[in-house]
Amino acid sequence: MDKFSKLRSEYPTFTYRSYSITESDDSVKIDFVFSIDGLAQFTPSWEFPKPESISVKNDPVFGRLAFSMGMAEAVSYWKAACSPKFIVECGTLDEVQIKWWKKLWYLGLGEFFYVNGITTDQDSLVEVVVNGTEPAGAEQEMPPLSGCLVPIGGGKDSALTLETLVQAGKECKCYAINKRASISATVSTAGLPDSALITAKRNFDRSLVDLNSKGFLNGHTPFSSVVAFSAEITAYLNRLAYIVLSNEDSANESTVVGQDVNHQYSKSFEFEKDFRFYEENYLRTGIYYFSFLRPLAEFQIAKMFVHHRKYLPVFRSCNLGSKVSPDIWCGNCPKCLFVALILSPFLSESELTEVFGKDMLNDESFTDYFTELIGRSEHKPFECVGSIDEVNLAVSLAIRRMKSENAPLPKLFGKYERDGLYSPETLDKRYSDCCSSYNTENLLPEEFRKILSEEMRNLL
Repeated sequence: MDKFSKLRSEYPTFTYRSYSITESDDSVKIDFVFSIDGLAQFTPSWEFPKPESISVKNDPVFGRLAFSMGMAEAVSYWKAACSPKFIVECGTLDEVQIKWWKKLWYLGLGEFFYVNGITTDQDSLVEVVVNGTEPAGAEQEMPPLSGCLVPIGGGKDSALTLETLVQAGKECKCYAINKRASISATVSTAGLPDSALITAKRNFDRSLVDLNSKGFLNGHTPFSSVVAFSAEITAYLNRLAYIVLSNEDSANESTVVGQDVNHQYSKSFEFEKDFRFYEENYLRTGIYYFSFLRPLAEFQIAKMFVHHRKYLPVFRSCNLGSKVSPDIWCGNCPKCLFVALILSPFLSESELTEVFGKDMLNDESFTDYFTELIGRSEHKPFECVGSIDEVNLAVSLAIRRMKSENAPLPKLFGKYERDGLYSPETLDKRYSDCCSSYNTENLLPEEFRKILSEEMRNLL
């Protein structure tokens, strides 16, 4: 019997036992209790800042938000044994909601299943049994919604979104989960005061790490769905009308060639549409959730980003480096390499070295990651990276520029040319097509569509 089947047999039920809300003058704390029955109990929590004028006592809307936040968090703990039955002892779900959550977990765990060699399907993965009740209380009058909440991760995409909206005169607050130096620096570089950054505290139950060390299942979860629900809570508490994400068109591409396995599923347009449906029908806050950069590819974003050079010293996109204080570029992972490649047509080698603290393009230890990023492997790196086509475009443009300057090609690019992958004949058309592309499958309100279109005209 494989590990997946064995664990499901030994631990057949996972229970979402409770959520509790504790309110003070300036914050709201939500405590959750989950259990893999017969194995472990988990007690993660979140704390959200709020204005003193806002109270969520006996507020059923906030109760729905808190319950849903728990559903998004629970999958991180459930995946340790993938119990075939998920019991909900608090809150309610109808059949449509149950299907909604099962779809998110199944597609959001696609990489987890692939890496762990698990074969399953959406219907048989888990049975959801609901024994809870609707939050009590009467919906109350709240101040009207206005302004934008911009989640900031410290990378180039959210920096571009924030810079563009601030320059367009939009009222912006920023959102972060736990403190990080690059996030604070991004907000400051945009010209906003410290008070513009709203930071939620996520307390992860570390006992899950102990289970992982004992051989229980581990892997990637749809964390961006956690960001979505926690941002919804933050926007609700601060009466903000829009949650403005920075997910791009490139996030829709599968990570594994020929399979529906997407590391970035909860950043995809499919999830964005699904979340909008869930908000309108079940959360019902009136907050509008969308991605400002959805019409654009990573290549376009990189080209636009480098025009705002003030962010070059402060932005960080490295997941490994984000675990170090202060944030760093680790200089050894596929995400660092991807960012270097996508910026390489627009920055000199010395400028790239200044950003990353090392000469990324001459580091032959990156050969395997480079092969994955340009699509010469079974799958792309399991990271938030751009599409294969735009990585090849960026590399080819950088090679052409270096050749025109009679500069020696760095080792990764030299191998690319020797392998016959550099095709200057079609480069101008590919470049033009990419720069002018605009995916009309997006949820941008018209006022934001106009702002993005103007930014594209100014910078492209």
